[in-house]
Amino acid sequence: MDDKTRREHPGMLPINDTQLTRESWKIFQIMAEFVEGFERLARIKPSVSIFGSARTPLDAPEYKLAEDIARALSDAGFSVVSGGGPGIMEAANKGAQAGRSPSIGLNIQLPHEQSGNPYQDIALNFRHFFSRKVMFVKYASAYVVLPGGFGTLDELAEILTLVQTGKTRRIPIILVGTPFWEGLIGWFRTTLVESGTISPEDLDLFQVLDDPKEVVSAIFDYYENRGFEPSAEEREILLEL
Repeated sequence: MDDKTRREHPGMLPINDTQLTRESWKIFQIMAEFVEGFERLARIKPSVSIFGSARTPLDAPEYKLAEDIARALSDAGFSVVSGGGPGIMEAANKGAQAGRSPSIGLNIQLPHEQSGNPYQDIALNFRHFFSRKVMFVKYASAYVVLPGGFGTLDELAEILTLVQTGKTRRIPIILVGTPFWEGLIGWFRTTLVESGTISPEDLDLFQVLDDPKEVVSAIFDYYENRGFEPSAEEREILLEL
């Protein structure tokens, strides 16, 4: 590329002031989402974040399973956090609200599909996926992931990456529904591990369970000798999340 062409490249020209002003003001909207999330969620601990498909119908076995898991967690003293929408998210909030602990929904504004369910004791609304993701992780003592689509896989990959890289503390990550997950886990083992893109020990970051009682027991077993509160070192890690 000659000097004249380089100078005239759109990336080298001054930015439009109107565009820059609009982008700059978005910062305050993003900041507001974080501030409200921190203020509203700081006291929900211990909590468990539950994920799954927004498209799961009411009569699906997965819906009842999510509801039962959330109810068991709520009765055990865990606040339950979901995405606030329909399907598995609704089941999680419904089960939690029927129990002893708060039901929290982190709703996201989407062009289609997402609509808030009526089972939320605390309902937060987000425009940005990235600020919403922080809220799922920051106060979670565990992740429970039921069958879902791209959004569910995104949240699963997010927590696995954060734990793997040490950007958040180690917490139980529980996949529910062996038949649904076995193909993906097999691909992790035969493709990702064998190609060297993840380590064999990375497969120990999660476990697969199918029974609500087993899910609750696995979480309590993990924290049996240390308690639910983050250590001083973990608090520093979460501060930099």
